[in-house]
Amino acid sequence: QVRLVESGGGSVQAGGSLRLSCAVSGRTCSSMTMGWFRQAPGKEREFVAAISWRGSSTHFADSVKGRFTISRDNAKNTAYLQMNSLKPEDTAVYYCAGRSIVLVTTTPSTYPYWGQGTQVTVSS
Repeated sequence: QVRLVESGGGSVQAGGSLRLSCAVSGRTCSSMTMGWFRQAPGKEREFVAAISWRGSSTHFADSVKGRFTISRDNAKNTAYLQMNSLKPEDTAVYYCAGRSIVLVTTTPSTYPYWGQGTQVTVSS
């Protein structure tokens, strides 16, 4: 059984930084494309970033380009989302997701594995 567990969320002021981690168990992380999504109250879940299984390809939502980076350490079975220059509109529950297909996608429904989410709150 594949399990994803996020950590690293919290409350920061605008302009601050947070690093989210996603620990994968039950399957080798290196065989999975990893993605980060977020969902704010009253809004649909939206794509944030994704990384290919070798880390050679990354994709970002326009709203976070230049501020967020995604990385992975397959030896530790962990993916990361570094969030810098945070804005109040980044406030949401952030979810880690995985899929066992090499092709990177940005659509939530194409990821079968999900974490429980971690809250990120950015105050102005």
